[in-house]
Amino acid sequence: MSNDTYCIGVDFGTDSVRTIIADTATGREIAAATFEYPRWKTGAFCNPREHRFRQHPLDHIEGLEATIKECLEKAGPGVKAAIRAIGIATTGSTPVAVDHSGTPLSLTPEFAEDPDAMFILWKDHSAARQMEAINDHAKKFPVDYLKYSGGIYSSEWFWSKLLYVIRTNEMVRRSCYSWVEHCDWIPFLLTGGTNAEEIRRSVCAAGHKALWSPEWGGLPPAGFFYSLDPFLTVYSTLYDRTWPADAPAGTLCPEWAQRLGLSTRTIVAIGALDAHIGAVGGQIEPYYLSKVIGTSTCDMLVAPPAELRGKFVPGICGIVEDSIIPGMVGMEAGQSAFGDIFAWFKNLLSWHRQQPADDLLAELAAQAAATPVKEDAELSIDWFNGRRTPDADPSLKGAITGLTLASDAPSIFRSLVESACFGSKAIIQRFTDNDIPVKGLIGVGGISRKSPFVMQTMADITEMDIRVSASDQTVALGAAMFAATAAKIFPTVETAMATMGQGFDRTYSPNPAGSRRLQRQYARYKALAATQTRKDVIFGP
Repeated sequence: MSNDTYCIGVDFGTDSVRTIIADTATGREIAAATFEYPRWKTGAFCNPREHRFRQHPLDHIEGLEATIKECLEKAGPGVKAAIRAIGIATTGSTPVAVDHSGTPLSLTPEFAEDPDAMFILWKDHSAARQMEAINDHAKKFPVDYLKYSGGIYSSEWFWSKLLYVIRTNEMVRRSCYSWVEHCDWIPFLLTGGTNAEEIRRSVCAAGHKALWSPEWGGLPPAGFFYSLDPFLTVYSTLYDRTWPADAPAGTLCPEWAQRLGLSTRTIVAIGALDAHIGAVGGQIEPYYLSKVIGTSTCDMLVAPPAELRGKFVPGICGIVEDSIIPGMVGMEAGQSAFGDIFAWFKNLLSWHRQQPADDLLAELAAQAAATPVKEDAELSIDWFNGRRTPDADPSLKGAITGLTLASDAPSIFRSLVESACFGSKAIIQRFTDNDIPVKGLIGVGGISRKSPFVMQTMADITEMDIRVSASDQTVALGAAMFAATAAKIFPTVETAMATMGQGFDRTYSPNPAGSRRLQRQYARYKALAATQTRKDVIFGP
């Protein structure tokens, strides 16, 4: 393998797009750039009180072009000439309605200001009623179409969002030809696609978010959707095949090659979900739970297919072969809010200021770590954005109890951190209760690198070591690994991980004294959770 080959990894996050150029010989970051979405930053097209979070495609297009061009300028002409491939990671499920050409409706004049014609972000929960309708409908069929999705379909996912829009927006319903996940549309854009039926769909998004399974030949049959709602005729324009993220979607079309200054021979890899690609960038291993910890969490586990025959994990976000690592079975769980809880509390404390203090969370963490803790300390429930897993339920609310006039900001912050980590422990318990071992944890994402207090609390609560990835850009790096594999620089994703991975630069081990106290606190957490929902749903009978 030549030392002068490079790949681009693009990470479309919730607030910004981050792009790197990586040396395929070492994984070393040659250049990096970040672009904050300008429309999203102003809150355009969103209404948090209605759980509506939408993103305009122009935010993504502008960010894609700006960050790649900035990286290429920083890297210099020698690197530009040796770019072999581009890999794409996006949030999900983040679908959009498109016309026959595959163009999002919001890029046409008629729908330029219509939120329902834009990308419906992963954290959008406006489809809660549609989620309930899908779950009730699925019970009528002899085939369990929800079994690979943990038995519960979520309002965060593809079909709930599609159903919401077609039932509430007649203009979009009449004008859309198909629906496309963000991770599928960006490669289609870069390769110059002009027919929605030719979009190559990611097995990660299809399997974890859209009920795709080889067991029933792909998507559930047409009758499942038509009997749910006659307007789901859009089903016939979707797809009957999916691809893993190490396959090529095509090559750069002449327009985008010119816009970026790259060759039309540059390969564009199939897109995939950011958490899955970030797990690869963080060098996930079989039976080690990879936690991408940010505004929310996504927890990924991979295992050989032969070892999972007949095993299911109720209440998680999917069990899909060829997702995360092609050739493995990928399993996903997560929490709808994690870092978002801490950001909410920071903003709550600094609401009167023009600019919230950037170091406020760090100061809260330092004081919380130094504060003596009593057995009857403040206690929180982490469902501030509903519950993703175990057992999706967006209607659930967060809680803080045990407050007294002696409660101060650090003690409440500690309870919020503990609640988020208790939610992680409940996910681990769900895996192990269903005979899928969890050998250890891998921390990926901003919080894992920036907050020792949160990570030590996580280790104490889960009673497991947590290895933290040394890369600050694991998702973008993972995208570059997939790009390199799609370009045949590496024969497998595992080889790309071994060569380009940056390893781990810190390990958090459980503190016995802290763990003992927190196990007692976890029992209180379970008791409090039982007052809001059936106890046997989350923690077992």
